Amino acid sequence: MKIAFVGKGGSGKTTLSSLFIRHLAAEGAPVIAIDADINQHLGAALGLDEAEAAALPAMGDRLPLIKDYLRGSNPRIASAETMIKTTPPGEGSRLLRVREDNAVYDACARTVELDGGAVRLMATGPFTDADLGVACYHSKTGAVELCLNHLVDGSDEYVVVDMTAGSDSFASGMFTRFDMTFLVAEPTRKGVSVYRQYKEYARDFGVELRVVGNKVQGQDDLDFLRAEVGDDLLVTVGHSDWVRAMEKGRPPRFDTLEDTNRHALDRLRTAVDSAYERRDWERYTRQMVHFHLKNARSWGNERTGADLAAQIDPAFVLGESVTASV
Repeated sequence: MKIAFVGKGGSGKTTLSSLFIRHLAAEGAPVIAIDADINQHLGAALGLDEAEAAALPAMGDRLPLIKDYLRGSNPRIASAETMIKTTPPGEGSRLLRVREDNAVYDACARTVELDGGAVRLMATGPFTDADLGVACYHSKTGAVELCLNHLVDGSDEYVVVDMTAGSDSFASGMFTRFDMTFLVAEPTRKGVSVYRQYKEYARDFGVELRVVGNKVQGQDDLDFLRAEVGDDLLVTVGHSDWVRAMEKGRPPRFDTLEDTNRHALDRLRTAVDSAYERRDWERYTRQMVHFHLKNARSWGNERTGADLAAQIDPAFVLGESVTASV
């Protein structure tokens, strides 16, 4: 199951996504965690020190390797150089599985030991001084989108992505790549403004969106969120001494997390797991093709010098029964 955490900067989405990752790992679920936020704080939230977090391999820097691996023997893709972030898989493409070992994970993922299990952590990489004025951050998150396009995951497997803040998530088609999107919102006007944007943008794409109210301190905060987001409000989270200790770099054992917050994480997992029965791989594949054609026309064909529409395999539908190329 693919899960995105989104929200405005400072809403607590990285903290909430890290708690959910810890919760899944503590229950023995296989998890791939991906930091796709420009600020790159997920590693620290999962307990890495500054040096360990800085040493994470940047997916954006390994894009040629990722493209070459995923291309496989797909005859519709002339070369890895003609692949862009939206290139869909087809017959002969290599697909990614959550539980396997492969060249992409070897190059881009690192195992993070948690006190209830372990997860694979991947990161887009930071926006550096060398990028200023010559690149946009979406050139880095394109590696994440390409991997999600080639990912086949099951009901008991989890890929959790900490997305870039605000409405920047809509600068590509990556917002349609998830079974469930959790929007973390504070009980303020600014806190719910991103929800309104997300709701409007996602409406035509069948995106499952639930709101997690964060920093909720009382009934007035709860009433405000209910009035603003209605039935999309799934659960709320309040003050946590455990989170405060974690933010100081001294997290207690995860099994000491407050019962109310543990129950909130249970609600998140239940919502994710219930989305499995509504999976529509044909729609997922159609959306992949839609955004690929859109990107091909707007910039991809010109940049690569190729007709990228020819990369689409009309008979191919991604799904759990598809056999990957080797």
